[in-house]
Amino acid sequence: MNTLQAGDNAPMFTLEDQNGESVSLEALLKNQQVLVYFYPKALTPGCTVQAEQLRDHKAELAKLNTVAVGISPDPVKKLKNFETKKELNFQLLSDEDHKVADDFGVWGLKKFMGKEYDGIHRISFLISQDGKVKHVFNKFKTKDHHQVVIDYLTENN
Repeated sequence: MNTLQAGDNAPMFTLEDQNGESVSLEALLKNQQVLVYFYPKALTPGCTVQAEQLRDHKAELAKLNTVAVGISPDPVKKLKNFETKKELNFQLLSDEDHKVADDFGVWGLKKFMGKEYDGIHRISFLISQDGKVKHVFNKFKTKDHHQVVIDYLTENN
């Protein structure tokens, strides 16, 4: 796993969101910086807590000129279910073939309960409007992710 670092160019991508609409990073960057957050699986406890916190703090992120976009290997239909059940208010993108996760360096070997498998590592990237990785968030608890991001943005905007 070769995770992108601050200063690297972010891979430009286009993925389908929970409504089946194409969303490109390039278009999102026209008006703000983008928090691209990778999460393993919709509707699981940790991923739900993380998404709900970003939902509840969307306005605070907007004041800091930042929009959050979640990416997982889930199919579009599951993302729509996640959005509906948890009343999410931001875009969730489907990366079923994990190409974008590979490009960002967040797809790799994981261990859980003694089993090894390939999957997405929970890492977030702040992408500045010039398309560069401004910051990598890789040390946080799911319930505190939003606050770690907001604290960084408040101190560095």
